[in-house]
Amino acid sequence: MTTNEIAVLGVGMHKWGKFPGKSFVDIGVEAARDALDDSGVEWAEIQFLSGANTVRNGYPGWVSASTFANALGFQGCQIASSYAACASGVTALSIARSQILAGICEVALVVGADQVAKGMFAPVPGDRPNDVDWLRFRLMGLSNPAYFGMFARRRMALYGDTQDDFAAVKVKNSEHGSSNPNARYAKVFTVDDVNASPVVADPLRLLEICSTSDGGAALVVSSLDFARKKGIKDPVKIAGISTVSPTYPNAIIDMPYFASDSWYSVGDRHHTFKDQIAQHAYKEAGITPSDLDFAEVYDLSSAYELDWYEHIGLCGPGEARNLLHNGDTRIGGKVPINPSGGLGAFGEAIPAQAIAQVCELTWQLRGQATGRQVDNAQIGMSINYGMFGHGSSVIARI
Repeated sequence: MTTNEIAVLGVGMHKWGKFPGKSFVDIGVEAARDALDDSGVEWAEIQFLSGANTVRNGYPGWVSASTFANALGFQGCQIASSYAACASGVTALSIARSQILAGICEVALVVGADQVAKGMFAPVPGDRPNDVDWLRFRLMGLSNPAYFGMFARRRMALYGDTQDDFAAVKVKNSEHGSSNPNARYAKVFTVDDVNASPVVADPLRLLEICSTSDGGAALVVSSLDFARKKGIKDPVKIAGISTVSPTYPNAIIDMPYFASDSWYSVGDRHHTFKDQIAQHAYKEAGITPSDLDFAEVYDLSSAYELDWYEHIGLCGPGEARNLLHNGDTRIGGKVPINPSGGLGAFGEAIPAQAIAQVCELTWQLRGQATGRQVDNAQIGMSINYGMFGHGSSVIARI
């Protein structure tokens, strides 16, 4: 047994969608209460609350830990708030793990939630030349969907991927997500449905780009000793976490924030940031890609999902579509990818998303993912990354 493991005692999630009558606090508190109920731990027993921040919800969003603690009822626990864009949830989990492994606390609550306006994400107003999202929008004119479209075009140019390949990813994930009660779009789509949807950022169509959603997720995590004291003999365990930053070659012009997949070299081997995120998680957990039973990857677009197959080591560069069309990444295949339905089924609620991925790992490893269960799931991985160069990956096992 590795010494860096902690137990997942409870998971909770607020359904994804649009909830104009609720604040992000309402959404996060509902997820937190569900996680507490699932864990059998009382709010008064929680010794540390780790909140994932959201920049769109004003001052309370920037101090999410104290905001959620206040809403649940201040009881004196220690708190910390984290912002790492799409990686915020795993950053918050990593802080909770550190507190537990350091012996500062035994049990912690991790919460993230968001409420967003309709349409694509936009930078917070104002001139901020050190804000990489602001720079990307202002200097390059790249909204998120435009960025996703460039990734798709890159795969088409490098590997010969086609629009039908991207559509097939959406079809697969819609089949998975159709049985998920927390998914916003619990509907099965066909290739014809995808191809009939309007082009948003060539070559990507509306159904191939994730929406922006309201949503929340929470975890109760503890030391293994605390889990045993609670009578939980074989909990899901967090075996590895990756929050690495990128490594880049020295160059005359270095724009890492605009090219977060830029390569770097070790000897004669070339790597990207996504590779680095995955490899750190594997090393911490003491496993290799061949040990994975399933994975939750960040499908901001359908093309992104194919990228992740290669970066988490399931296949070589340009081979992702073979796994897809062979059925290897469907439920029932060798390594199902996004059995939850992924972002295609949920949409993006930034501070909650990485926590929601760990919720799915937990349900799958417990055998509780009704209608989308991966057979005999023992080890799962979640992975994404946040702007500003934040890695985000969790490996969980039973």
